[in-house]
Amino acid sequence: MTENEIIDNGELENDDQELFEHFRFVVDPGQSLLRIDKFLVNRIENASRNKIQSAADADCILVNEKPVKSNYKVKPGDVISIVMAYPPREIELIPENIPLNIVYEDDHLIIVNKTPEMVVHPSYGHYTGTLVNALMYHLKDLPLFNSGDMRPGLVHRIDKNTSGLLVIAKNEIAMTKLASQFFHKTSERKYHALVWGSFTEKEGTITGNIGRNIRNRKIMQVFPDGSQGKHAVTHYKVLEELGYVTLVECKLETGRTHQIRAHFQYIGHPLFNDSEYGGDQILKGTTFTKYKQFVQNCFSILPRQALHAKTLGFKHPATGRFIQFDSELPDDMQQVLGKWRRYISGRDIDI
Repeated sequence: MTENEIIDNGELENDDQELFEHFRFVVDPGQSLLRIDKFLVNRIENASRNKIQSAADADCILVNEKPVKSNYKVKPGDVISIVMAYPPREIELIPENIPLNIVYEDDHLIIVNKTPEMVVHPSYGHYTGTLVNALMYHLKDLPLFNSGDMRPGLVHRIDKNTSGLLVIAKNEIAMTKLASQFFHKTSERKYHALVWGSFTEKEGTITGNIGRNIRNRKIMQVFPDGSQGKHAVTHYKVLEELGYVTLVECKLETGRTHQIRAHFQYIGHPLFNDSEYGGDQILKGTTFTKYKQFVQNCFSILPRQALHAKTLGFKHPATGRFIQFDSELPDDMQQVLGKWRRYISGRDIDI
């Protein structure tokens, strides 16, 4: 093989694409005919033949942009691309009996409405108490959740202090098929966010590369000139104007780390009480002491960024039918919205 391009989309720690890999190979002119599963197992580190065959069964191995099965024989000049889950990591994960808000479950997947304080998967400083620890207990009889994988079944995720819907695959085939949808942006996700300020336009699109902040690697920033980061697109629609704050619906076209939070800070509308992106300051309103106390009380009720993953849609990995799930806003966001509605209605500020 004289030309071998491998693309690893794991640059960003919380990027949806970091949950699985995208490889691309161009077959050498001198390559003899060989089954594609045998061809790939020798070229992708830590990839078992079973995992490659699962990817093929899920139509996630493409040759010249068309899906092939594992018995396909590679030929010189073939362009092969593959999406597959990352291999297991060497760390002991502990199943924990943590309550989960399960919205839907069948033999292939499970939909969970995550609470805002829960971390999705184990990482430095969070090896217990995560969604993965809870899933390993709830699904302990399934092979995928005994594999040693740090992220069993995960094909996307949301931040610790963001609430809302997540889909988790219960087997390899479902995981690969769902991962492909998230990778190729055919899944649908909508969020509700409370942001500072008002909008002149009722709908809009925010476009700008997102990458690690130059001064603070824990947060992200927008690079409008495209010099760094990855392409990111967020569509938004104003749902409710509440004086100095606005409730918006956000539809993700890409799934970058902190995408909504960084994009709305970039256009001057940080999420309400987002401490990492400047939303935990009183950015709009009056200088009256009573108003300041009102906002601080809202911050106390909602001690996180006001962001909820409200709807989630995708093709079912077994049936191929598009399914969609919706969730209620969590109590902390509903309480704060209620306080702002009372405030703009002209009633007492209700501090």
